[in-house]
Amino acid sequence: MNKARLVVQGFYQEEGIDYEEVFAMVASLEAIRIFLAYASYMNFTVYQMDVKTAFLYGNVKEEIYVCQPTGFEDSQYPDHVYKLDKALYGLHQAPRAWYDTLTDHLLAHGYTRGAIVQTLFVRKDKDDLILVQIYVDDIIFGSTSSVLCREFEAVMKKKFEMSAMGEMTFFLGLQVKQDSKGVLIHQGKYVTDILTNFNMLKSKPASTPMAARLVLTSDSEGEE
Repeated sequence: MNKARLVVQGFYQEEGIDYEEVFAMVASLEAIRIFLAYASYMNFTVYQMDVKTAFLYGNVKEEIYVCQPTGFEDSQYPDHVYKLDKALYGLHQAPRAWYDTLTDHLLAHGYTRGAIVQTLFVRKDKDDLILVQIYVDDIIFGSTSSVLCREFEAVMKKKFEMSAMGEMTFFLGLQVKQDSKGVLIHQGKYVTDILTNFNMLKSKPASTPMAARLVLTSDSEGEE
């Protein structure tokens, strides 16, 4: 069965009329690496979840009216328009609306947002804590307590349709391997894809891109 997504023609929106604030926080790669380093230091496993159709959960603050989609017009009111109650993909403010909705949900359940990295959420319970890092609809989390991990999953599934992905293995182009020795970050798949694209998968490896025994001569007329 083929699926289709209903989207808004956001290129018709006008700033100051149809939307105001559109900036939405996303975690940087540096923040992700620090998160993994801390998880390794604390010796807890990092897990991953994905929010399905995340932007559809955002609340729209402005009054947004849209035309009826072609082929799905109401036969009794073909010239009427719809007023959006929730965000749709294509809206300029959809990413911001989703970030605000998720933030409010986590804050309401006892999480604290990071002062500097505002995509990081922390919750403490006596001597245990759980860390949650957000990148749009991709979420990684880890805790010193398995109970806190299960509680977090329950909190998210209570409001959103979630896809649990188990231990974190691939995130934002980074491959992650977790074991008792620590956390290894690498880009093996990325390298393999590049070699495949350029038909170099069977090429012989070299420790340096330059010939090892190449003799270089000085340029007597050159300037230092």
